[in-house]
Amino acid sequence: MKKLSIILGMVLMYSFASAQFGGFGGGGPKIKGKISGTIIDSLTNLEVGFATISLKREGRDKIINGTLSDDSGKFEFTDITPGKYDIEISFLGYETKMIRGIETTKKKPDYNLETILLASTDILLDEVQITEKRALFENKVDRIVFNAEDDASVAGGDATDVLRKVPNLSVDLDGNVSIRGSQNVRILINGKPSGMFSANVADALKMFPADQIKRVEVITSPGAKYDGEGSGGIINIVTKKANVEGVAGTFNGSLGNRQSNASANLNVGKGRFGSTINGSMFYSHPVDGTFNLERTTTEGGATTILTQEGISNTSRLGFNGSASAFYDFNAYNAINSSFNLRGFGFDTDGVFTGALTDGTGTSLYNFNNTNVGENLFSGFDWNTDYTRTFEANDQQELVIAYQLSKGDQDTDNDITSTGSLQEFIRQQNIFNDGDNWENTLQIDYTQPLPKSMKLEVGAKTVIRDISSDSRISDIVNGEQVLDQNLSNIFNYDQDVYAGYGQLSYVIGKLQFITGVRYERTQIGGVFDDNSFDFENSYENWLPNFTVSRALKNFRNLKLSYSKRIQRPSLFNINPFVNTSNITNIQVGNPTLNPEVTQQIELSYNTRFAGFNLFGSGYYKRTTDIIEQILQLSTITDQSGEQLELSVNTFDNVGTNNSFGINMFINKSINNLNLRFGGDIFTYDATGVVNGEMRSNSALNYQLFTNGEYSITGTLKADFFGFFRSDQPTLQGSTPSFSIFGLGLRKDIKSLSIGVRVIEPFSADKSFDTTQEGTNFTQVSGFTLPFRSVGINVRYKFGKVDFKERRSKIKNTDQKGGDQQGQGGQGGGIGS
Repeated sequence: MKKLSIILGMVLMYSFASAQFGGFGGGGPKIKGKISGTIIDSLTNLEVGFATISLKREGRDKIINGTLSDDSGKFEFTDITPGKYDIEISFLGYETKMIRGIETTKKKPDYNLETILLASTDILLDEVQITEKRALFENKVDRIVFNAEDDASVAGGDATDVLRKVPNLSVDLDGNVSIRGSQNVRILINGKPSGMFSANVADALKMFPADQIKRVEVITSPGAKYDGEGSGGIINIVTKKANVEGVAGTFNGSLGNRQSNASANLNVGKGRFGSTINGSMFYSHPVDGTFNLERTTTEGGATTILTQEGISNTSRLGFNGSASAFYDFNAYNAINSSFNLRGFGFDTDGVFTGALTDGTGTSLYNFNNTNVGENLFSGFDWNTDYTRTFEANDQQELVIAYQLSKGDQDTDNDITSTGSLQEFIRQQNIFNDGDNWENTLQIDYTQPLPKSMKLEVGAKTVIRDISSDSRISDIVNGEQVLDQNLSNIFNYDQDVYAGYGQLSYVIGKLQFITGVRYERTQIGGVFDDNSFDFENSYENWLPNFTVSRALKNFRNLKLSYSKRIQRPSLFNINPFVNTSNITNIQVGNPTLNPEVTQQIELSYNTRFAGFNLFGSGYYKRTTDIIEQILQLSTITDQSGEQLELSVNTFDNVGTNNSFGINMFINKSINNLNLRFGGDIFTYDATGVVNGEMRSNSALNYQLFTNGEYSITGTLKADFFGFFRSDQPTLQGSTPSFSIFGLGLRKDIKSLSIGVRVIEPFSADKSFDTTQEGTNFTQVSGFTLPFRSVGINVRYKFGKVDFKERRSKIKNTDQKGGDQQGQGGQGGGIGS
C-alpha cells in the first residue's frame, strides 16, 4: 500500500509538471493561440468590413480555416496550433493580398498582424451588373484617369483622338490641348517631360499613335513633386509597356481618305530582363483649304480695308519610334533606359491675292503671293533611371534619373510675290533652323513613416540651350544670295534649379497631401551681331495642399490648393521674323515672363441609381497671362507709298480671374455604356495691350459625349461628340470647334477590324478669329474639308505569360504589415 501511494504521488507530480512546463521531452497537451488583425483601406484609411480572410499552411493552397472581418475591419482566428501559416485577404473592389510566413510558437502562440492595408482595384459597380472589368474613368485622390487601352474605339487614331475623350480636356482642330480652357498645360510621357512638346504640342500629339497609350492622367492640382510648370495643369500619357515572359507584339494599320497610319509593337521578356520596341508612321493626304482675312483700320478720320483670300494645299508625314529596356539586378536595384526618335513634317503650296482699298472702295494697292514651304520638326529623348528600394521597407525608394533631349524645328519657304508696290515684288527663300538641347538631372527619395505617413523629397536641374538661325536670301538667277541685314542667329539659355518636399498623412477619416516646391529660373539671350541681349532671373515658391475625405457608398470629397507657373515655349520666344506673308508677319517675343496661377478646387464624386458622377468647382487667378496679340505697323515703300502690316506676336497682357464648374457622368445600361459631361467657366481679364488698357469677360463652355454599345460579344459600335464655344482674349476671340464620329468594330480572335466615319453630316468646317484694337478690327478665317472615312485593322501575336515585373523576385522574410514587394522599375523624372 505504501509503495502504491508513492507511485501515485509520482504520477500526479509528473502530470502537474507536464501541464506547467510542457513535459520532459514532449507528450504534454498542445498550446493553442490566435492570429488577428485589422483591415484598412490604403487610400481612405477607412475600415474594410466583411472581407474574406483565408488561413493556409505555409506554401500550400488548401484552405484550413476562413472568416470575415467585422464592420470595424477586425478579424481573428482562434484555436491556432503553433506553426507557420499564410493568410489570403480578398474583397470586391480590392486587390487580393497574401501575407506569408506567419509563425506562432508555443512560447508566443498569439500573432497580431495589426494594421493590414488593402489597395483598391478598378471595379465598375452598377445596379444591374457587377463586373471585374476595369472602369474606363477613375477618380483618384489627386487625378482623373482615362484607361485608354480599354477603349477600342480609339484604334487607328492618334493622341488627339484619345485626349478628346478625357474629362476636363478639350482639343481643337489643330490638336492644341487645354484644361478648363487653358492651353498652358504640361504634358508628360510616362511621368517624364519630353522635348517633343517644346516646339509645337499639337503637331507632336499627331505623331503619337493612340494604340500605344495605356492611360491618360489629368492632374488639375499637382503636388510639389511635379514641375511647377503648367499653370493649367498636368497631362500624363502612360504608354503600354507589358512586362512579359516570352515574346508578344501588335500590329495596327489604318487607311482613310484623310489620314492613314501604321504602328507596330514588340515586347520581349525573360527573367529579370525585358525590352520593348515601338514604331509608327502616319500620312495625311493632301487637302486644299481656303482662307480669308479682312482688316478695317481707321486713322485720322480715314478708313482703309485690307482683304486677302487664297487657297493652300497641305500634306503631312510623320514617324515615331522608341526602344526601352530594363534589368532588375536583384530585389532592390533596377535600371531602366529608353530612347525615342521622332520626326514630323508638312509641305504647303499656297497662293493668295490681296488688296488695300479706302472707305469708298478705291484701290490703293494690290498684290499676289505664292508660297511653297517645307517644315520639319524632329528630335530625340534618352532617359536612364536607377531605382533603389530598401530591405527594411520596400516602400522606401531612391530614384536617380537623367534625361537628354534634342528638338529641331526647321522651316523653309520659297516666296514669289508681285504687286503694284515695289515692296511686293520679290523672290526669296526664308529659312529658320531652331534647335533646343535639354539636359535634366533629378533625384527623388521616398521615406515611409509611421501611421500611414509618407515623406517625399527631391531636387532637379534642367539646362536648356536654344538657338534660332534665321536666313533670308534673295533668289537671283536661280541662286540664293544671303541678305546679311535680315539674317541672324539668336542664342537663348534657360536654366531651372528646383527642390521640393511633400508629406502625405492621415488624420482620422481625412487624407492630406501637403508640400512646397522652390524653383529658380535663369534666362539670357543674345544675337550673334550683339544687336540685342538680355538677362533675367526669378524665383518661385509653389505650395500645394490637398485634403480628401472618403464617405460611404463610394463617395469622396476633396479640397485642394496649388500654385503653378507657365514658362514661355520655344514657339513663343523664337524671334524669327516670318515674312512669308509680307502684310501679316509672325514673330516671337524672347522677353516674355512666366504666367503664375493660383487655384482652389472642391470636387465630389458619387454613385446613385447606377450613375457615376464626378463634379468639381474651382477658382483660378492667373497673372502675366501670355496671349497672342496683333500690332499694326507701317513701312514706306521705295516709291514713298505707305504699306500697312499686321505683326502677330506674344505678350504678357494682364490678369485673368476665372470661376468654373465641370461635371462628368457615366451610366451603363445592359450592353450600352454612356458618358457625357462638360465644363462651364468664366474669362474675366484686364490688362494692357499695345499700350491700351483693355478688359474682356465671357462665359465659356465645352460639352462632350461618347458611348459604346455591344451588339454581340465580338461586335461593338461606338460614337463620340465634342463642342467648344468661342475662346475670348483681350483682343477678341478664337473660333469654336465641334467634332462628331461613329465607329463599328468586329473582333475575331487575335484580329480586330473596324470602320470609322468622322463628321458624316458636314463635308467642310469653317473657323473665324476676331481681333480688335483702338483703330482696327480684323477677322480671319479658314475652311477645311473635314468628313473622313477609314478602316482599321489590328493584329496581336505571341503567346506569353504576362506578369508584374516586381513579382519576379518575392521577398517573404517580412511579416505583418504591407507584404507586397516593390522591387523593379521605379519612378524616373516624374516632375
